[in-house]
Amino acid sequence: MKVLIVDDSTATRFILSKMMKGIGCDVVEADNGSTALSVLDENKDCQVALVDWNMPVMNGYELIQNIRKDNSYDELKIMMVTTETEMEQVVKALEAGANEYVMKPFTKEIVIDKFKILGVDVSEVEQDA
Repeated sequence: MKVLIVDDSTATRFILSKMMKGIGCDVVEADNGSTALSVLDENKDCQVALVDWNMPVMNGYELIQNIRKDNSYDELKIMMVTTETEMEQVVKALEAGANEYVMKPFTKEIVIDKFKILGVDVSEVEQDA
């Protein structure tokens, strides 16, 4: 399974990338929403996008809106992974087309649980990875 990680924080991308690779995912990355659209265009086989809200150039909310305008990404599961904790922000992201929402800080177990909620196959997840 291929996962797109979109976050302007190098540290967060590193943590999420290590986590995703640890459960057997292929990972591609972008540092903002605009770059993410280009990465997605080159990686149409991405099944999940983990998206930060607050980024320069194009934020995560704008990215979700752009992705959801393109029917070729209808099957892409989008999970916001952000410090935004206000309920209005959660609702706004879900209404824009996010499938799930995770608040930072997070654990691998939380991300795996959210994958299960999304219907993403995590049957081969190595819990000790």
